[in-house]
Amino acid sequence: MATKPKFSEAETMEQYRVALENAVAQPAIAAALAELGYDTATISEGKTLLLGTRQSYDANKTEDDETSAAYSVFSGKREKLDDTFTGHRKKAKVIFRKDPVTAEKLMITGSLPRTYIKWLEATKKFYSIALSDRAIQVKLYRLKITVDDLNAANTLISEVESTRSEYLKEKGESQASTQAKDDAFAKLDDWMSEFYAVAKIGLEDNPQLLESLGKLVRN
Repeated sequence: MATKPKFSEAETMEQYRVALENAVAQPAIAAALAELGYDTATISEGKTLLLGTRQSYDANKTEDDETSAAYSVFSGKREKLDDTFTGHRKKAKVIFRKDPVTAEKLMITGSLPRTYIKWLEATKKFYSIALSDRAIQVKLYRLKITVDDLNAANTLISEVESTRSEYLKEKGESQASTQAKDDAFAKLDDWMSEFYAVAKIGLEDNPQLLESLGKLVRN
């Protein structure tokens, strides 16, 4: 079973930020690290990696938010269409219960498919056939399904398709930004791992100073 990370990504970045700031700000730490090659210029390399990671992290959060928003819009449109189609389908099944040929054309025999593609195809077929056949429209009107109702539902199909496309686009961008963020964290973690190893060596005579770098030191 995978172990839960000790710190969140935000907490990790804050720890690294404090460590890199104090590695320069505290004279005793700065002097000890400089002797081992971690002078101000080298510490700046770590700060640059941290800045890039922060930007990747923020971009990923933005993409995740946009994906959630796009899914909410798509989900709402799909639910509205599903409710509309379910109602129309129930009425049509009653109207054409003795007309199996038309029922088959409208794809209203049997139960309504629940997987997205099959559900959408059944929905599109129903409204496409109904809107192209005046005789069907007349019969549907008996149970208060007007041509305007059929056109509105058909328009909603297009909205469902377009909002799903937008959601999938945002989802792809979110996944790409997640990969970019993970790559940035991997580079930063690797750099900070060596930084802490060097700091531990440089401060072995004064280990309490490691706490200024975000490392808990046991008494």
